[in-house]
Amino acid sequence: MTTTVTVLIADDEELPRTGLRTLLSARPGLDVIGEAADGAETLALAASLRPDVVLMDVRMPGVDGIEATRRLQDALPEPPKVVVITTFENDEYVYDALRAGASGFVLKRAPSEQIAQALRLVATTDSVLFPDAVRRLVAARPGPPPRPARGVPALTAREAEILRLMARGLSNPHIAGTLVVSLETVKTHVSNLLAKLGARNRTQAVILAYECGFVIPGAGGPAETPAG
Repeated sequence: MTTTVTVLIADDEELPRTGLRTLLSARPGLDVIGEAADGAETLALAASLRPDVVLMDVRMPGVDGIEATRRLQDALPEPPKVVVITTFENDEYVYDALRAGASGFVLKRAPSEQIAQALRLVATTDSVLFPDAVRRLVAARPGPPPRPARGVPALTAREAEILRLMARGLSNPHIAGTLVVSLETVKTHVSNLLAKLGARNRTQAVILAYECGFVIPGAGGPAETPAG
């Protein structure tokens, strides 16, 4: 049985918001259950509708997408995943949204099926969305990191190995296969390293690992496809 992913679209411009709703509603496995015109409305609708994913524009008046992403993580016991939608791949707002807890980002000019696939993947898998794009975003940031590099907290050798595989976009089953360990073992290690890093999700953990110099943004990675 196919899982239907419920989506809330947040964008302050009515035309793009309506266009996205029309395009995504026509895609199998997606159900657009609401639209919000700003961050405050996004928070209210997310609390009442409980979508699986919020497709979030970051540049909105009042409560912007970054702050809305941050508040969603704190306000709801099981917050929806957040996928940022942006015009420019190297937008500083996107980087800040990922650090605030967004699971990934997509470009507004991307084909609707690619956006739909990203929403499905974020809702139903445990891999980092478009890991090469995240790596390029970190590498393109001008100047020093937003906070002093502090080094990665004491990870076990296995946790460190798993964090590097997460940065490549591997999901838990793929990591288990690569390391020849059980899926439950991988899940335990991932849970432990997220707690040690103080990360809300895998993408935020990878961002922190890049910032600390634990993973080098310029290092090679997988082909530019959605992980999963």
